[in-house]
Amino acid sequence: MKYVAWLIIGLSLAFAGSLPAAAETEKITLVDQTGREVLVPESPARVVALAPSITEILYALHCQDRLKGVTRFSDYPEAAQNLPKVGSYVYLDLEKIVALNPQVCIAIKDGNPRAVIDRLETLGIPVFAVDPRGIATVIGAIGHIGKLMGAEQKADEIISDMKSRIETVESRVAEIDHRPRVFFQIGIAPIVSAGSDTFIHELIQKAGGTNIAGRYSSYPRFSKEEVLELAPDLLIITSMARAEVFERVKTEWAKWQQIPAVSENRIHLVDSNLFDRPTPRLVHALEELVRLIHPELFQTTDL
Repeated sequence: MKYVAWLIIGLSLAFAGSLPAAAETEKITLVDQTGREVLVPESPARVVALAPSITEILYALHCQDRLKGVTRFSDYPEAAQNLPKVGSYVYLDLEKIVALNPQVCIAIKDGNPRAVIDRLETLGIPVFAVDPRGIATVIGAIGHIGKLMGAEQKADEIISDMKSRIETVESRVAEIDHRPRVFFQIGIAPIVSAGSDTFIHELIQKAGGTNIAGRYSSYPRFSKEEVLELAPDLLIITSMARAEVFERVKTEWAKWQQIPAVSENRIHLVDSNLFDRPTPRLVHALEELVRLIHPELFQTTDL
């Protein structure tokens, strides 16, 4: 079976090597977001995105016509679901990637397996990586991918819009004199929240809230009793589960009238894809959060 697999890869590479010279493009050296120098075609015509967030960014840059393969959960925008799949971003399928004959793969440092990335580069397929860990580095990732794709102007437009909207939120939040305590629930069983080194923590802080789980790092787990003892002012729930499951969890929490989030009817359900993907849509998540945390700021005007 292994022999057949490597035969397919070998044939794919042989086909790539037999393409006419006219199809070749000039190569340039770029420094990716991890600081690596990568030799890539100028404005590559065949790209494989190795994470859903990268797929979203390529669509936002209007480069989807050059996107030849995506990972399994690339579901935004909807058209991305029709593109060839190369496994999940954690479990990449090397054969499928090579068969698509990409001129470059765009990877994400935190998630893609290093062994597959190294193998792709050994096979002569350049890998350009981004490393978005917060809002500022998400903006940086958009700029890096824009430069790689020769779409700097569109990247600059997206970045300018994001910065402007973030500044608008920050100016609104500057008016507040209190920061409600927020418990952000990810998933259902077990109860998981977002620690201090996550996108969600940064979004809560910028939106004028206090992240109850911010004393921890990564994604800490909590029992129901611990959440009740923490007595959050807001309880925000996100999951990849179906909508009816969301509603059931909300109903379960609603039984506990002793916590402010319940007694004040401040339990909210939000779209997980807005909050856990490092894409331009993080600004939408920020805007949604500030409305939930500080509705009083929007009694007369809105973002």
